[in-house]
Amino acid sequence: MNALLDAVNHGNRRVLDAYPGSLVERQPVHTMYGGAHLFKADLPATLGAFALRTLGEYAPTPQALGDAMGIDAGVCERVQPRVLAKLAREPIEDLRIDFEDGFGHRSDEEEDRFAVSAAGELAEAVARGTVPPGVGIRIKSLGEEQKRRSLRTLDLFLTRLLEGGGQLPHNFVITLPKITTPEHVTTIASACDAFEYWHELRRGTLRVELMAETTQSIVASDGTIALPKLIAEGRGRVIAVHFGPYDYTAASDITSTHQRLTHPACDFARQVMQTSLAGTGIRLSDGPTTVLPVPPHRRSADRPLEDAERDENRRVVHNAWRVHADHVRRALVNGFYQGWDLHPAQLPSRYASVYAFFLEGLDQASDRLRNFVEKSAQATRVGDIFDDAATGQGLLNYFLRAWNCGAISEQEAVERSGLSAEELQSRSFLRILGNRLNT
Repeated sequence: MNALLDAVNHGNRRVLDAYPGSLVERQPVHTMYGGAHLFKADLPATLGAFALRTLGEYAPTPQALGDAMGIDAGVCERVQPRVLAKLAREPIEDLRIDFEDGFGHRSDEEEDRFAVSAAGELAEAVARGTVPPGVGIRIKSLGEEQKRRSLRTLDLFLTRLLEGGGQLPHNFVITLPKITTPEHVTTIASACDAFEYWHELRRGTLRVELMAETTQSIVASDGTIALPKLIAEGRGRVIAVHFGPYDYTAASDITSTHQRLTHPACDFARQVMQTSLAGTGIRLSDGPTTVLPVPPHRRSADRPLEDAERDENRRVVHNAWRVHADHVRRALVNGFYQGWDLHPAQLPSRYASVYAFFLEGLDQASDRLRNFVEKSAQATRVGDIFDDAATGQGLLNYFLRAWNCGAISEQEAVERSGLSAEELQSRSFLRILGNRLNT
């Protein structure tokens, strides 16, 4: 019997190593991308203030918010104050200082200058304590044309950030775009190894997220799924994969008229991402909505807007919010809990959609989790084998995500789930159940 089980034991250990489950760390609900030339130490507060002004102008009441974004009026009564509080307290959950598409094509002299200045601004934000919970840098591709420029920018930025005893912000990450070969990931991992060695950083300090925006990052040249191999080349540094729908649809030879976040080609790529990475602890992010809530008419000091112009502004902003809200909700329903944002006026629709999603299901999730914990404990006490931990873990994850993003408070999470804050923070349904049975 033992000889037969040796092979099973080996396989079980291999599965546990490869699929450890969700990361303990909080996953942001969005990543805000912005060109490195625009980054300042106070940028998160500036973006939050802009979002609050936009919300106050175009959706000042719960009813207006619901009408603009397609959210039930009753739910919006609870959503709106939470969105206002979020925008005032923590408007940006994850920020990416962008040296790729959001930066544009600039001379080497300009990019050198902005790499140093942006790093200096980030160092200032670290010193002030104004860094968002997540922050990082998106470098250029390691493709043939930009590989040297990409690595030079990374080195300049990190070196300046650590000058004078500075330190990396918590949850700092390097985003690698337009991957077409595993050697791109191998190279960035080796660059991180070298930088940590020469600057005496703890090994593994620098973490990486990959952009899945080329066909080669989804399906490799030999027909296999590419992502597991790409992540393996990161040698433990890769923590996330972000989807890039517009580069991906372009690479799939889809015409620009039909390049959209909801295209079936994008659904296929996201399904491959989920199927190949579920249970690995790699966090997934959906792409951005490019319909931006930017009013076409601007007031000036010497000319106020006419009524027709104000009406058109409202229609444009509301339409963009509705498109964005629909995309966010679609992603949440399909298990993508994070996405990109490109403009601060998208922050109201991001948080309103996320909060509405969790609040709409709160009563049902509360009842299910309480009943599930009670029935599971009873089944175990009478000697039955309890093997449906996945259901309990899914309900627990619901409360953790809702709490972390601000949809519900810690007190609400405790009261509605029937679990203590310590139990929720353990992030393990089996551990909660085991501890309860032993007390």
